[in-house]
Amino acid sequence: MTRFLLLFATVAALSSVPARAEIWGYVDEDGRAHLAERQLDARYQLFQKGGSLKREDAVDDVVIVGKTRQGVAPGDVAGLPRVAAPHISASRKAPYREMIARVAREHRLDPELLHAIVSVESGYQSAALSPKGAVGLMQVMPATGERFGVTELSDPRQNLKAGARYLKFLLTAFNGNLPLVLAAYNAGEGAVQKYNNRIPPYPETRDYVAKVLASYRGGAEPSGALRDAGGKRMRVVIQPDRAL
Repeated sequence: MTRFLLLFATVAALSSVPARAEIWGYVDEDGRAHLAERQLDARYQLFQKGGSLKREDAVDDVVIVGKTRQGVAPGDVAGLPRVAAPHISASRKAPYREMIARVAREHRLDPELLHAIVSVESGYQSAALSPKGAVGLMQVMPATGERFGVTELSDPRQNLKAGARYLKFLLTAFNGNLPLVLAAYNAGEGAVQKYNNRIPPYPETRDYVAKVLASYRGGAEPSGALRDAGGKRMRVVIQPDRAL
């Protein structure tokens, strides 16, 4: 509880006023603090009413990374079209929600990022097969699956594991630059490197990145850290529910 209060005392200094949002959060068993602008589940406690998570480059040891407004791709990513997020019914997502959450925990990824990719890649159709041979929920190519130790791509959980492992690899390779990561997921890391670590000028890839970003409503991997009263570093996960 001490670490929880210390964290939010720090976050309070970052809150912009006047604002109409609430700030909810909790500290997990690994000491990571999770923040959001709504109660995402029962673990989240209301910390501040009428505040807002403010986008900052860095404040002391805390770095807060904002996400884009739901439904529209960010205008500050050069060359991306503005697109609507794919509409997927809750009933189509429901069978895979817990599976995606479990795979995300195993690979320390944001489940909302996996949901965004699955929404665009397959629309939650586990039997989806592209003309190029990509398979399943995350449309993983067989060669990519083998590269990351998964061959049963028709199995939804194995497919998610293969896609998550590839995504984790790309996040490391491109230093967490999400637009580049998504471009590489679509076109291959070689294509991004070919264009000097920029989104390749392929209409399909640019459209894909825009759609995933438009669908993505969660936070990133822990984007900052601070120390509690005992000097232990705390990882911070920011999960804004709307534009920062």
